[in-house]
Amino acid sequence: MSALNHFPHISQQVPKLTARQQQILELIQNAIALTGAPPTRAEIASELGFRSANAAEEHLQALARKGVIELVSGTSRGIRLRSDALRSINEVREFRIKQFSLPLQSLAQLVLPLVGRVAAGSPILAQEHIEKSYCFENSLFQKQPDYLLKVRGMSMRDVGIMDGDLLAVKQTREAKNGQIVVARLGDEVTVKRFRQTRNLIELLPENPDFKTIVIQPGEPFEIEGLAVGLIRNTVLM
Repeated sequence: MSALNHFPHISQQVPKLTARQQQILELIQNAIALTGAPPTRAEIASELGFRSANAAEEHLQALARKGVIELVSGTSRGIRLRSDALRSINEVREFRIKQFSLPLQSLAQLVLPLVGRVAAGSPILAQEHIEKSYCFENSLFQKQPDYLLKVRGMSMRDVGIMDGDLLAVKQTREAKNGQIVVARLGDEVTVKRFRQTRNLIELLPENPDFKTIVIQPGEPFEIEGLAVGLIRNTVLM
């Protein structure tokens, strides 16, 4: 008997994907875990050897019809993993883990604290900021995060980071241009795309309704970490 027969509601919810569709889904998941953002059509085509981005678009449309992802028009990275599909996939993964009796390293549990609102002037991982903790498989993230940060606002909407999502963050004080960072601006902590020029630092939103934040020399600014993954809040709550 298949393991999924023990959970008929799961087998009904997890859509049947072709090998190529599964490959593209895993590519999307890995890109979000690594950079905090889904790949573009051109990046999918390049990674999988398609002749054009149109081929990638056809597969994405098929995944959207099967209810695994949502496509957002008007942005090159408008791909979102659906929370219900994520929940079903996670349930299957958790059940399979319970079948193993050996302490395999790849199945080790990673405990991440969830950081809520951050008080001015105090460390982001101060005990008073931690709302709760969650356990994950180590293999869920390509780069191991140090904590989860609850996203507030829609300034990063167009890369699929929504209000209420949980951003997996790796602590660091350094970032490269184009990376999504958690930054502290005086008393405020924000999530933005990082860009540094010779004279100033810019924090770029991924939503045209929000303005770029420009950090002038001498202004209070510090990088708290890099986005290395994203978890839709409805999966956990």
